[in-house]
Amino acid sequence: MARKQTDMNLPEVNFSDWGDIRYLHLGTEWVQGSMKIDAPYEIELEYVQRMMAWLLFVEPSSVMNRHAMQLGLGAATLTKFSRKQLRMRTTAIELNPQVVAACRGWFKLPADDLKLRVVIADAAVEIREPEWQASVDALQVDLYDHEAAAPVLDSEAFYADCRALLTDDGCMTVNLFGRSSSYERSLEKIAGAFGADAVWAFKPTREGNTVVLAQRTPTRPKRDVLAERAQTIQTRWGLPAPKWLRVFKAHT
Repeated sequence: MARKQTDMNLPEVNFSDWGDIRYLHLGTEWVQGSMKIDAPYEIELEYVQRMMAWLLFVEPSSVMNRHAMQLGLGAATLTKFSRKQLRMRTTAIELNPQVVAACRGWFKLPADDLKLRVVIADAAVEIREPEWQASVDALQVDLYDHEAAAPVLDSEAFYADCRALLTDDGCMTVNLFGRSSSYERSLEKIAGAFGADAVWAFKPTREGNTVVLAQRTPTRPKRDVLAERAQTIQTRWGLPAPKWLRVFKAHT
């Protein structure tokens, strides 16, 4: 686990169990992530499953040779799935060292190894480091403070930095949520950084999470290609990808 200098004025981390689900909190009732206690490497929340929609845009046989990066660890759901289920090289960038400790102690996050690295750092600063440029195939952005009111990083400049991380066929997925957030404004910023023809979006979940996907290089796969990949994703990794296609479309 790498450590960079961070602001130590950070919220307390705690968890709660409800039935067979464990939830991560940052000192408030707002849920920052969850885990099925009996299936810790599965993805339980619908919007988090949708953060894997980048799988629709790559050949399934290539996945294990790719690099996934998460900005914001949460309950480590995406990090664990990428490393354990998809068998990818995986990097997570998290500001709060208490979150990392909680994920290791309560949420079954494995120790760093040759294919897993957790970096304690400010994501906005860390992603500008030269070592990450053009190295990430699947970038997943889920950055919220303890009140979960709006994304912490949500500027066109930030999304341009995210785009610079991606390989030619790489994708970014972003969770847009919060009572103080604006989906339309965020979408405009993402389109400004990536180009409007590079953006895809889901309809909101019942809870109000909207997942947006942006491609480094815009493509428009045919529907039958997407359908075939969706079926493979469901069969191989247990994600409900065929259902995604009913609520997921290109922005323009």
